[in-house]
Amino acid sequence: MPHVEGHEVRKLARLEDAHWWYRERRHILARMISGMTPGRALDIGAAGGGNTRVLIEHGWQAVALEYTQDGALAADERSVPVMRADATNLPVDTGSLDLVMAFDLLEHLVEHDACVQEVHRVLKPGAPFLVAVPVDPKLWSDHDFAVGHVRRYHRAEILDLLQRNGFEIERRFAWNVLLRPVVSMRRRTSQGSDLQDTHWAVNAALRAVITVERYLPVKDLPGVSEFVVARRR
Repeated sequence: MPHVEGHEVRKLARLEDAHWWYRERRHILARMISGMTPGRALDIGAAGGGNTRVLIEHGWQAVALEYTQDGALAADERSVPVMRADATNLPVDTGSLDLVMAFDLLEHLVEHDACVQEVHRVLKPGAPFLVAVPVDPKLWSDHDFAVGHVRRYHRAEILDLLQRNGFEIERRFAWNVLLRPVVSMRRRTSQGSDLQDTHWAVNAALRAVITVERYLPVKDLPGVSEFVVARRR
């Protein structure tokens, strides 16, 4: 199974607490689970466990799942419950989970159908599957190679992937719409991963832009990522 290189996972874990991109995604996750009754949850491809901690803070019995030793160690060092396993062969009982999330995981998997089928197996009927993936193959760049992507999705592709494997789409929305032109321009010339330390002033400016996006009617426009809430049939 393709995966994020160990040094990229360690870099992600070091950056995610303060970095504008990861902070806003934790805010999005908190909104996505608002109103849901907490239960047993699995965060697949959790890396340093930042999103797993959001689930735990909201009352979920959440476990991080990581394929790499580096990711599992990073989560464990932050006292996040973690297990190592392959996303296409989950060591979890059938119909035992109340929520599964996979943020920036499916694009790393050649066999993404197998992963979604496994998620369907372990979820209770009607339980949510929270997904985030990078979109628009036109944005493909050296960054995607560096972090181990095998694809960027068209919006219709991610929805079809979920629907053909037993999920109903509850809602979907684009994210990082306002900064998409900046990302597109940067990706044409950048080399290596975008996971870099950001000057505090740049970080603050980007955080302000992405925060404004919460309140604007842009969620159907082309973005850099796509979020989906799906329910197991």
